[in-house]
Amino acid sequence: MTEETQSPATSGTQEQQTAGAEPSAHSHDHEHAHGHDHEHTHEHGPALNPDLTREIAVEVPADEVSETYKKLTKRYQKLARIPGFRAGKVPESLIRSKFAKELRQEVLEALVSERFRKEIEERKLRPISEPQLMDLQLTDGAPLRFKAAFEVLPEVDISGYDTVKVDRPNVDLSEDEFQSELNRVLESHATVEPVEEDRPLGQGDWADIQYTGEVKPLAQTVTEDGASTEKGESITGEDVLIEIGGKNTIEAFTEALRGKKPGDQLSVEVEYPADFSDKRLAGQAVNYDVTVKAIKKKNFPERDAELAKQLGGAESWEEFEKQFRENLARRKREALESQAKNTLIEGLIDKFQFPLPESVVQQRIDARLERGLRALAQQGMKPEDMRKMDFGRLRAAQRGEAEREVKASLIVDKIAEAEKVEVTDQELDNEVLMLSLQTREPYETLRERLTRDGGIQRLRDEMRREKTGTVLYEKLAS
Repeated sequence: MTEETQSPATSGTQEQQTAGAEPSAHSHDHEHAHGHDHEHTHEHGPALNPDLTREIAVEVPADEVSETYKKLTKRYQKLARIPGFRAGKVPESLIRSKFAKELRQEVLEALVSERFRKEIEERKLRPISEPQLMDLQLTDGAPLRFKAAFEVLPEVDISGYDTVKVDRPNVDLSEDEFQSELNRVLESHATVEPVEEDRPLGQGDWADIQYTGEVKPLAQTVTEDGASTEKGESITGEDVLIEIGGKNTIEAFTEALRGKKPGDQLSVEVEYPADFSDKRLAGQAVNYDVTVKAIKKKNFPERDAELAKQLGGAESWEEFEKQFRENLARRKREALESQAKNTLIEGLIDKFQFPLPESVVQQRIDARLERGLRALAQQGMKPEDMRKMDFGRLRAAQRGEAEREVKASLIVDKIAEAEKVEVTDQELDNEVLMLSLQTREPYETLRERLTRDGGIQRLRDEMRREKTGTVLYEKLAS
């Protein structure tokens, strides 16, 4: 029996936001008991890291506010359709009262983002989170005032990054590894056929058996009548295939079955190791009664051009083996180098300490949860069951890894600057083309969508980080 079919006789084997984020002009009115004629707005967003939070106070002159109100009111006068008034003849006072909320919103949208952007440019600040508006005061004839709080990137000092080292792995593909993988492929195309001749089981044969087994208790119970032993758990199997002398076959079964013929019955006691793959049997001793039903032989396909074409589209078996060996070597090299790069990044994460922007950490937690929920949906979990999940606990569980991912991105971005690593437009275009082929979305449509939602910059950033990881590996692996 193979590893894939276990039996008691076998052992198993950034989502960082770009600079220049703008505050939302949408507001929630907050009522106060004290009286004054201007409105206050308070917006409370996600928590920010105090070490990276910057707050600016912005003021727009009263005449600019009035002028904006005036322009918008005139536009509403032209467009408004109110019974009893001809188009364009609605009194300004009625427009102001009937559309007060809409006018206020449009004034905010016209003035807040523009003035905020101007302020941060003058102060040379680069927000990476959506600004949170506070103490917003707006009334016609008075200055527009508000405060905006946002996070900025931390200062990341990477001095000494080139002292972090990692062992360069041996990526050469051994002949044993090649043969093992080739045998695995051939095994998947092999057939098991009954042996018609009258002969005993020998090395390499497969015994088709049925069995009953009883797990021996680990302890005895002492009563007034003396020591007694409780009956152990019973296990049974029908039409189970056991390879005589197979690398995954328990030795006791091989020894007991070798030389037996169909119809033979035998008993065998097996002591399983503590790390046996079937946890029910690990560390247990079991007495089996076994009946040999048949002898079977595994027949492997002929290694010829037909099989080569079937397995990999090659024209000959020699060509298939060459391609197969090259693919195995490439996969081994990529896997081991990826592990080494990850080890290198982990070393950099542990070496440098700096505050992390909470808004970016939360974005990364969101992304990790979204991937997890998509995976659960693909596995068949219903939406109503997902809604019952403890998302507070799930978010908390994701936080540690999310923080390390954000930290790694910030460090690698800084190293990319130091090493002058860039992604060319041609490299980016090639990556978008590959995504287009994978998703079957037309290239131009995909490119336009990614450009519109900021995905193209995120893709370039990720490619740059991948490229930087390779640069670091070549430089620091020894």
